Amino acid sequence: MFKLNGIVKVINATVQVSEKFAKREFVVTDASSMYPQDILFQSTQDKCSLLDGFQVNDQVEVSFNLRGREWTSPQGEVKYFNTLEAWRIEKIGVTAPVSGMPQGGPSAMTLDPVNVAVSQANTTAEDDDLPF
Repeated sequence: MFKLNGIVKVINATVQVSEKFAKREFVVTDASSMYPQDILFQSTQDKCSLLDGFQVNDQVEVSFNLRGREWTSPQGEVKYFNTLEAWRIEKIGVTAPVSGMPQGGPSAMTLDPVNVAVSQANTTAEDDDLPF
C-alpha cells in the first residue's frame, strides 16, 4: 500500500470497458519535489464512485496499490504495464465543522472516566502554585 498527497488536476468520467468491468481515471499533481509530477491513477468497479465528491484543485491524499502485468503483442513483442489502483481518496487541509464529535467520528471518541478524573484532580487549588 502506498500514499500520495497532491492536488487533483483531472477527473475523468467512468468508462464501462466491458459488461463486467468499469474504470475511472484521475490525475493528481505531486508538487513535493523541484519538478511537479502529474500522476495518473485509476479506480475500478465500485471504487469509481470515490471521486464523486471531489473537484479539480482539491488537495487530497490517495491510498493506492501498485499493479503490474505482462502483455504479448500479436507480433510476439512482450511489454510490461503498471497501474496505480486507487482504493481510497481523502481531502486534506479541510477543517471539520465545530461540534462535540471528534474528526474521526464516534469511533474515535475516548470514553475513559479515569482520564476525566485525573484532569479534574490536576486543576484543584491545592496544586496551583501561582501567587494570584
